[in-house]
Amino acid sequence: MSFVVKAVGTGPIEGQKTGTSGLRKKTKVFASENYLANWVQSLFSSLDGLKGATLALGGDGRYFSKEAIEIISRLAAGNGVAKLLVGQSGIMCTPAMSSVIRARGLFGGILLTASHNPGGPEEDFGIKYNGTNGGPASEAVTDKIFENTKTISELKLAFGGEDGASDTPFASVDLGTLGSSVFKDAASGATFEIEVISSTDDYVALLKSMFDFDSLKKLVARPDFSMVFDGMCAVTGPYARKLFVEELGAPESCLMNATPLPDFGGLHPDPNLVYAKQLVDVCDPSKNESAPEFGAASDGDGDRNMILGKGFFVTPNDSVAVIAANAVAAIPYFKSKGLKGVARSMPTAGALDNAAKKLGIDCYVTPTGWKFFGNLMDAGRAQICGEESFGTGGDHVREKDGLFAVLCWLAILAWKNEDASKPFVGVEDVVKAFWREYGRNFFSRYDYEGVETEHANAMMAHLAALQTEMNAKKDADGLMVAKDGFEKKVAEADNFAYTDPVDGSQAKNQGVRFVFEDGSRIVFRLSGTGSSGATIRMYIEKYEPDESKQGADAQVALLPFINLALDLSQLEKFTGRTAPTVIT
Repeated sequence: MSFVVKAVGTGPIEGQKTGTSGLRKKTKVFASENYLANWVQSLFSSLDGLKGATLALGGDGRYFSKEAIEIISRLAAGNGVAKLLVGQSGIMCTPAMSSVIRARGLFGGILLTASHNPGGPEEDFGIKYNGTNGGPASEAVTDKIFENTKTISELKLAFGGEDGASDTPFASVDLGTLGSSVFKDAASGATFEIEVISSTDDYVALLKSMFDFDSLKKLVARPDFSMVFDGMCAVTGPYARKLFVEELGAPESCLMNATPLPDFGGLHPDPNLVYAKQLVDVCDPSKNESAPEFGAASDGDGDRNMILGKGFFVTPNDSVAVIAANAVAAIPYFKSKGLKGVARSMPTAGALDNAAKKLGIDCYVTPTGWKFFGNLMDAGRAQICGEESFGTGGDHVREKDGLFAVLCWLAILAWKNEDASKPFVGVEDVVKAFWREYGRNFFSRYDYEGVETEHANAMMAHLAALQTEMNAKKDADGLMVAKDGFEKKVAEADNFAYTDPVDGSQAKNQGVRFVFEDGSRIVFRLSGTGSSGATIRMYIEKYEPDESKQGADAQVALLPFINLALDLSQLEKFTGRTAPTVIT
């Protein structure tokens, strides 16, 4: 089977700036003429050493993925790529992509995903590139891609046949069947191979090398233990079936929404208390008499997670801290290699810091974006990392990893319940024991989605001006008054900046912070993970060392700080929003 490469004219298309999580737009935008092709060609033109390389390709299976794979394959062949490893049926979750790149020593990989955003013809699509370490592309690469999108003039595309008459040169490849197809460039004689590989094998093998599956099987087999995993009709369903049903022996009934669908079955595949309400209700004993001891969910592309006990929600802040505190004792991977350091994103609550201090290890605080953790992991400085946005991961890959977090929790439960003659120690028991030892960091995040970008920027400018005014009025102790009559004073009012301890690179304007004298915090950020408009994220945190006060409802404990945050930001005035879209 042969093909020819032709240069096809094109021109710049506005709005192709790549963020920390790739490029995300509405599906209709990606499906418009040359939109995807322009970005992929700009990517390929940015990569030194691409000719003759092998790349992985896959994604969360959302609408437009198969068409995108065809376009990318044609451009890969046209730009001299020697081989594509494509996940079966186009499926490959984000941490699995990272594991495939690392295990097979690939040049890199392309992921087709808009992560936790909805999918479908009227919803979102996305694309991102991961480098040879399996992690998200560096800013140097994404900046180069963006510059190329502004000057692009041609696409190097493969066409079928020696005469180049067909624009579907690789139509013979069956993405549903494992195997290789080899094509030949009629002009140069170079070959181009597309190999359809298992979406699960490499990744599951990696996870099996990290955890004691015999111990996990015993936990799953206990008569007083049951679990439910919600795949949210997204990418992790097949992986969950392989891990929990085939490997650990859980019944098929433990899986909810485990078949990936192009539109996620109409679900919003974001594992939080709002969008995963079906799972929350299943785990609530007041609504379900047979509520399981353990519940978990993952998102569109499999890099996020939510952990639930029986009627109990584990915040992502507590989750990563509990994992770190128990890692060496409960998880063979960390027992054998040790735990030298941990890291969290700046908006994430300080529970991880508290655990790290007692463990005697370093805790790094970075801007939001998993690429910042990648440098620390590559340098051996951090082995467990987490974000309040339901992202948890280890240094086994260079992406956050939802199923890794789920297995960590199962391993902790298995370790806590080694003696089957004793009462079962559940998720809530584990978390409350952590609070007693380390204190509780009350935390809540308010998301205001789809805000007019101009209005969101105006609010952030107002906050910057307010901080300038506050810093000019520090008292003799260096403290500031947030509002007359408020009981706590502000110790820091700034826009978070970060200097990478590994390479010295700097990131500025990463979030407006008001840090109070007792460590409580108010933080505002604009998120870049949506496909349109802006998302304002407001974070509230309060530390409580008193065990007698740790059982309070988070919204009640945080109410004074929530009201202050809304007052300081004048959010309703700037945005017209009277309530958040999501509260976590």
